[in-house]
Amino acid sequence: MEVAALTREVVRHCATFRDPVPRLALRQLANTVLPYLALCGLMLWGSVSGHGVLVLPLVVPAGGLLVRLFIIQHDCGHGSFLPSRAANDRLGRALSLLTVTPYDSWKRAHALHHASTGDLSRRGTGDVHTLTVREYLALSPWGRLRYRLYRNPLVLIVLGSPLNFLVLQRMPFGVGLPWRTAWRDVLALDLALAALLGALAFAAGGIGPVLWVALPTVSVAAWIGGWLFYVQHQYEETVWEDGETWDFHRAALGGSSYYVLPRVLQWFTGNVGLHHVHHLNSRIPNYRLQECLDGHEMLGQVGRLTLRDSLRCLGLALWDEDARKLIGFARLRQLRPA
Repeated sequence: MEVAALTREVVRHCATFRDPVPRLALRQLANTVLPYLALCGLMLWGSVSGHGVLVLPLVVPAGGLLVRLFIIQHDCGHGSFLPSRAANDRLGRALSLLTVTPYDSWKRAHALHHASTGDLSRRGTGDVHTLTVREYLALSPWGRLRYRLYRNPLVLIVLGSPLNFLVLQRMPFGVGLPWRTAWRDVLALDLALAALLGALAFAAGGIGPVLWVALPTVSVAAWIGGWLFYVQHQYEETVWEDGETWDFHRAALGGSSYYVLPRVLQWFTGNVGLHHVHHLNSRIPNYRLQECLDGHEMLGQVGRLTLRDSLRCLGLALWDEDARKLIGFARLRQLRPA
């Protein structure tokens, strides 16, 4: 079967899994929210009672559950988690208090990401900033240094991910919304978070025990989420095209990875590793992605990344338009003329 016909067949296959299943949605919500709140309550009790060191081992599972909550909020933004659009929006905004992510702003930016993934002419919204080799070589020495610093994993993920969730998302700038809407969305969440933190601080006898729980938990979730977002599109054989040759379905299948994770990690990350399926049809709820992948042989064969494979993605930084793959800075010496 020719590639175009096979792609159409896969697209039709994915479309059959786009309907939400309320029973599965509510079960996922319960098995994520309840243990997350229980862990947070246990950690806060330990922090208040002077056993703050006992909080740290619980931060990792709590951060994993927070990632899973973010995936539910993400599905709400796509209108895929529950059958009703209004119910999705209400739930998504409610979860913002836990994910510290302004729902409407993020929903808008993420929709632009889906509409432009892999399109060189529409980079810059909801993606990891990526330059081509020619663009990088045309920069000044200062410009190259800034880009190298930005693409350094310590800056991009270790520092950048918590900074994004804890600081940048508290400000209504660059979110892709009209300024009135952005201010209303972001500031409403900021006020709600301030009220929640204030109430918890009052109950705990101070803000210190609350921050001792909240900041590490959000940071762990941000590191996991930042890494996942990175490897979902930043791998060697990904796809980038210019605006004239860009194709939505080719970019989804070829430019979004299938991150093959151990079952427990796939559970905590809400099947987001099946990212090529998600980009082919963003209306498929996360709890149906595995069922969709298992139903078509091709979906299990493209864009595969194992945990070991993904570690090699850390050094990638530039799109080589001639070789049509992502490369690292070290490869530049081989590409420059003698």
